[in-house]
Amino acid sequence: MRNFEKSAKLDHVCYDIRGPVMDEANRMIDQGIDILKLNIGNPAPFGFCAPEQLLRIMNDNLSTTEGYSDSKGLLSARKAIVEYNKKKGIEQVTADDVYTGNGVSELITLSMQGLLNHGDEILVPSPDYPLWTASVTLAGGTAVHYVCDEQAQWYPDIQDMKRKITERTKGIVVINPNNPTGALYPKEILKEIVELAREYGLIIFADEIYDRLVLDGLEHVSIASLAPDLLTVTFNGLSKSHLIAGYRCGWMSLCGDKSFAKGYVEGINLLSSMRLCSNVPAQSVISMALEMGEETKQLLVPGGRIYEQREYIYQALNEIPGISVVKPKAAFYMFPKIDTERFNIRDDEKFVLDFLKDKKILLTHGGGFHWEKPDHFRVVYLPELNQLKAACEKLSDFLTYYKQKD
Repeated sequence: MRNFEKSAKLDHVCYDIRGPVMDEANRMIDQGIDILKLNIGNPAPFGFCAPEQLLRIMNDNLSTTEGYSDSKGLLSARKAIVEYNKKKGIEQVTADDVYTGNGVSELITLSMQGLLNHGDEILVPSPDYPLWTASVTLAGGTAVHYVCDEQAQWYPDIQDMKRKITERTKGIVVINPNNPTGALYPKEILKEIVELAREYGLIIFADEIYDRLVLDGLEHVSIASLAPDLLTVTFNGLSKSHLIAGYRCGWMSLCGDKSFAKGYVEGINLLSSMRLCSNVPAQSVISMALEMGEETKQLLVPGGRIYEQREYIYQALNEIPGISVVKPKAAFYMFPKIDTERFNIRDDEKFVLDFLKDKKILLTHGGGFHWEKPDHFRVVYLPELNQLKAACEKLSDFLTYYKQKD
């Protein structure tokens, strides 16, 4: 028989959140070894439950959501998303500008496939949520990474962004609140990004899936609200804020001036139609879900799980010699820095693999988020406090004797 290899289109595509280290973790699990997974933002395994009212609504709608919906989604869901956009200060969106998806992940890939030709460039943050880079690459484009500055609360380096714009650049990806750093960008930073997009005629791709998971009484500003004269493609969903990641319920809104992007919109419509529609039972809860918020808010204030777990692990990690971390303002991730000279770390993937094998705890290395230096890793702080305490104690112990072998 002839051999069948993977497509060459995948040669430079990676998604290390579920990569080789995860493969090793799965082998260990198959051997009966218990692994604490601090690598994926999946609330359900850690005891976070969706609001009962939401589950009841979906259950009640099952008999009426057996068929396909419009390729863009249920009209009731899209109208609710339009209203949500208005609450965020985004006025130029109609139901026809909204596309529901099987999570934001599907729509990120769709948005890149509909736009990019070979050699086109998209500015993507470093560190990034790796699906963005993978989707740009798979669509035939080139992801050009601009730096987010750890010394400045992980805000984008606007000058670095500007230096990397070329005649091939078509858009800028802004992940706010940010994954993996937990940073929340102030309006002043967002305005500077808008000015760059305006000056160079670029589309803004705004990944705002964590906009309802903001801590410390702060407020999320949607970048589309600052750019009514530009095209901003805004992504959001219920996976994180309403704790239904497995139901795959996301959406994409084409915001602002779409008059110069008619061809792109045609491409989006074509691709949307080709996948028929997204999960219809999940769509059926969008309108109600966007009227709910108290359950999530209770998690984010003092005494709430996410808040208290953030407070604990931020302090605990900073107390470990050789580790430092910027306090996240949103989501449920942090991106600690490790002293590579102290531990002779030259390969961050090997570091998290060694830690996994020794202490049975799964992290994601910084390189998995297109961070060039081997000096960071991401921690998901969804587990309960007793699990986080055990994890930090094991990391602290591990680093008392760990030296990476060359």
